[in-house]
Amino acid sequence: MTRKFTIKEIAFHAGLSLATVDRALHGRANVRQVTRDRVNAAIAELDRQHAVSRLESTKLTIDVVMQAPNRFSSAVRNALEAELPLARPAAFRSRFHLAETMDDADIVRTLRSIARRGSQGIVLKVPSTPKIEACLSDLLGRGIPVITYVTDVAPDLRLAYVGMENKQAGATAAYLLHKMRRPEGGRILVSLSSQMFLGEEERRIGFMSCLNTLQPSARVVTVSEALGVNRTTRAVILDALVRHDDIDCVYSIGGGNRAILSAFEEARRKIDVFAAHDLDRTNQSLLSERKLSFVLHHDFRNDARQIAQHFLRHHRFLPRTAQIEKTEIGIACPLPHLA
Repeated sequence: MTRKFTIKEIAFHAGLSLATVDRALHGRANVRQVTRDRVNAAIAELDRQHAVSRLESTKLTIDVVMQAPNRFSSAVRNALEAELPLARPAAFRSRFHLAETMDDADIVRTLRSIARRGSQGIVLKVPSTPKIEACLSDLLGRGIPVITYVTDVAPDLRLAYVGMENKQAGATAAYLLHKMRRPEGGRILVSLSSQMFLGEEERRIGFMSCLNTLQPSARVVTVSEALGVNRTTRAVILDALVRHDDIDCVYSIGGGNRAILSAFEEARRKIDVFAAHDLDRTNQSLLSERKLSFVLHHDFRNDARQIAQHFLRHHRFLPRTAQIEKTEIGIACPLPHLA
């Protein structure tokens, strides 16, 4: 009889003597059926543990490609580096390709370089443009799964989307802002980093749809293409304030919130309600300073767990039927100063 395990290993696991295990394995007489069952159960458990240890020695290399302000990409990186080592049954190794600004050519070059080196998966937060989508189609043909994070691409080009449901998030922001602003308030400023990020555009659509239902007379001005970078964000906000002297509320989808506050300060204007996204370090500070009215956010570490689970399921380390939870929208408000 060929075995993966020694009689000593089986005996230790079953809690039996070496002689008893030897008699059971060789089908000798004077061995009760309950003893044979204990030996068989011990072998089955050792087999299971051996299979798991083999899986855990398997490494999945994934690449994270993000065009986002450093404050956001750093928060995402920290979450992935905290959660991926906890993922089972396979082990993850991650490579990061992060930049505040990248054009189509930079992104396509990065994705093609990853494909040449080989990857078990890509986490992607980039604009949705024809050149990038053509590159993603090529990745699909090579069998490299792509998970989009926070902002999406065409569903047939990616394995899954992870992040809050963007239209619902925009509608939530509209409802809360409408309840908090003065009934006959001024114009609402909606700030995007770029209309090329589908997730941001979906948030804007959800916001406008809900606001039009709640208050059809509400006036909105949208600015974009500052990429969430402070210097360019400040410039586009100042331009909007010059063009519209009645802006008194802000829905910041694209970030750069300190720059937005700086622009209002420079223009000697006040913000009645300031809604923002994501609990990165900047927004946490602004909440504690009571500069933001509320922040819509999602748990970065929970998102990281979802990303790991999607890749594990794709590579058959989890059953195809394994359910992966959705991202919930959280709402953070500045706490009152307690005595």
